[in-house]
Amino acid sequence: MKLKVIITGSTGMVGKGALYECIDHESVESVLVLNRSPLGMQHPKISEVLASDFYRPEMFLEKLRGYNTFFFCMGTTAAGKPADEYKKITYDLTTGIAKAFLEQNPDSTFIYVSGVGTESAEKGRSTWAGVKGKTENDLMAMKFRQAFMFRPGLILPKKGIKSRTSWYNWMYTITWPLFPLFRAFPKSVTDTSRVGLAMIECAIHGYEKKIIETPDIYNLYLRQSQRKK
Repeated sequence: MKLKVIITGSTGMVGKGALYECIDHESVESVLVLNRSPLGMQHPKISEVLASDFYRPEMFLEKLRGYNTFFFCMGTTAAGKPADEYKKITYDLTTGIAKAFLEQNPDSTFIYVSGVGTESAEKGRSTWAGVKGKTENDLMAMKFRQAFMFRPGLILPKKGIKSRTSWYNWMYTITWPLFPLFRAFPKSVTDTSRVGLAMIECAIHGYEKKIIETPDIYNLYLRQSQRKK
């Protein structure tokens, strides 16, 4: 199966990791990056759409047609945001784009990068956990051919990738000497390459679970690595 992938958040750490793996993977035919700001890189597989308003997907609706996979890697932190603003960014924006993509591509796969601690019952103590839970639930209820919710915990950057969140970069710089130790626990800690390869594996071959946590990311990464040998 050849993948034609759309990626949101490709200027961020997780999205860029997915993009790099798509560029290198022989089963990925093309990638459309949907961003607010220019990606700043060129490759024969890549095309780019700049959207000034993600809340109005009708403005770029036709650009979504012809793709069979969506890696939704765009998100925001709840820190310092009012609950209604966080919900608008996390739930309204995500489900709005997902519906638009599904309208154009009914037989498609949608992969959403959520986060560890997301509350599926939508009743988490933290606002973000409940909002992400509702987002996941409503995405899985849509009529995609398949939909997967990725809940990674600690993600280590690979291939020179940096986070757009400054304090994440500060944390990675401080803990860099511990990275070899972190990698000794692949079912607890992952990295940007493994997440990207796990997404590709899910899109092509599926998975027995819809909610993908760090141990599942490792299993999917191993499956994909075996296939590439």
